[in-house]
Amino acid sequence: MAGGKETPRQKMIGMMYLVLTALLALNVSKEILNAFIIVNTGLEKTNVNFSNKNEVTYAAFEKAKLNDEKKVRPFYDKAMTVKKLSADMVKYIEDLKNKLMRDVDGIDTLSNLKYLSAKDNYDKPTHMLIGEDPENATGEAKTLKDKLKSFKDALMGQVPEKERGNLKLGLETEDVYSFAEEKKVKWEDNAFYHNPIAADITILSKLQNDCKNAEADVINALYKQIDVGSFKFDTLSARCVASSNYVLIGDEYHAEIFVAAFSTTSNPQIWLGQVDSVKNTIVGAIDSTSVKVDRGVGIYTRKPESEGEQKLSGLIRVKNPVDNSYISYPFKTSFIAAKPAAVVSPTKMNVFYIGVDNPVDVSVPGIAAENLSPSLSGSGSITGSRGKYTVRVTKGPEVTINVGAKLGGTNKSMGTAKFRVKSVPNPVASFGGKRSTDPVNNIKKSDVLAAPGVFAEMVDFDFDLKFQVVGFELTVLKNGAEVTEKSNGAALSPAQKALLQNLKNGGKFYIEKVQVRGPDGTIRTIPGLNLKMI
Repeated sequence: MAGGKETPRQKMIGMMYLVLTALLALNVSKEILNAFIIVNTGLEKTNVNFSNKNEVTYAAFEKAKLNDEKKVRPFYDKAMTVKKLSADMVKYIEDLKNKLMRDVDGIDTLSNLKYLSAKDNYDKPTHMLIGEDPENATGEAKTLKDKLKSFKDALMGQVPEKERGNLKLGLETEDVYSFAEEKKVKWEDNAFYHNPIAADITILSKLQNDCKNAEADVINALYKQIDVGSFKFDTLSARCVASSNYVLIGDEYHAEIFVAAFSTTSNPQIWLGQVDSVKNTIVGAIDSTSVKVDRGVGIYTRKPESEGEQKLSGLIRVKNPVDNSYISYPFKTSFIAAKPAAVVSPTKMNVFYIGVDNPVDVSVPGIAAENLSPSLSGSGSITGSRGKYTVRVTKGPEVTINVGAKLGGTNKSMGTAKFRVKSVPNPVASFGGKRSTDPVNNIKKSDVLAAPGVFAEMVDFDFDLKFQVVGFELTVLKNGAEVTEKSNGAALSPAQKALLQNLKNGGKFYIEKVQVRGPDGTIRTIPGLNLKMI
């Protein structure tokens, strides 16, 4: 009512007006209440549709991020922030709707306007949303207004500043002019004061709709910033990309010929022939059928019939979108055609030795080492990778290395190499610096007494092999008779040492029946030494 001093009559008239207004409000027809239910149901379905459409945009963000993480990540993160802001805001409003309905009907589980019994109740909703004074709302509508303002500001904060002027997010919470009261009223008062609850729920559903719509506008604005659907290039250049520039006779040469940056919806023309680089034209005969073009990429296949360099050149003709004329881009490339040729190189010898690691290099010109797969035919095995292998053989007289290579998804034979198989040669027995192969057999007594025992040495052999002496016999002449002592290892036994200590200058001694164990575990008997002490 108006302020100032009033007469008793004016007070009576004002009171009657309030009562009449209340009576009219209580007389809301059933048809109007049902209309609110219909509108609210439609708004809730629209909110679901908005959510589904927004999820499509979020899925597009995910796909774009996989395509270009560095470019898309900043906008993707902002979109995820918008998604959470919207979800939180919509949930707050949904909780407020449920709280209103449960407060009116007193049923804790009620969450659907259609099942609300007191759809025309306006007293409890007004008290909860507005409070006691419509011109100074202190209820939930005031909190809702503040949250909507913060939500709108937060959404705008995710959009680049230069793009904000293009966005109209709605969600207006300013004071509005009331023609009924002929003055401006608070947003809360205008939206919720003295409304039946059916109207309040419908308005809240509409606000959820506005939030979803604002969310869609913002994420669409962010998605436009990454522009993943279009590709921009400042240079066009011709490319001819071959799966391999080294081709075996009988195999196919495979190349993709295209303009880098190409369009999958506008196929270029690809002409083969000798190119005049000045005029960008084909000189002589034009082959326009050998290259099949699909989705902007030309596929060229060819089987070379002879060895040597094979050249390829031509033009890629791309339609100008401005006037439909053609712009030509020259290209040229070459590849080497060769017969299958495996190169198998023994690292140290031209034979393989039984029972030891025989290192071997395997290569094929023009083929990467990791694409080779050698195997061994014969008694033994081959292990290793990337061109470096080890062969171990168990018996002869020969083995064969077969070399395969992965070409075009299949394994092809590159050739074979045969190797002789031999046993490791015997070592040479040595004692006190003297070998059994030395031409002079004289040895100083000091060297004899310092020698710890008999050893086996490999002479003029490229492999670093060790033979272990497992036993030998020592024989000396004593008082005209031969005395022999045995050792069960490489070291001199005490009895053998005593024989040598008592031997006088000019005396002879013999190291015989020298037994050695090789790296393959077998025991061999090798020649001994015939020495004279001086």
